[in-house]
Amino acid sequence: MTVVSIRIDDRVKKILERAGINISKEVKRYLEELAWKIELQEAVKEVSELLEKVPPAEEGFSVRSVREDRESH
Repeated sequence: MTVVSIRIDDRVKKILERAGINISKEVKRYLEELAWKIELQEAVKEVSELLEKVPPAEEGFSVRSVREDRESH
């Protein structure tokens, strides 16, 4: 674990504490969610780059594939 400290206005801290908000917990949750979104964006970009290299299927491939599957049963 790493410790991260931030500075916020006293007024903001008092409002959040008065409302029963656990500031540390909320900041941690937000940063974890942000990191997850960044990882997700990176993964989508990687998959998109891979898909760009895949040639498109030939004309009629889907029809032939479905027909072959139906006839094999």
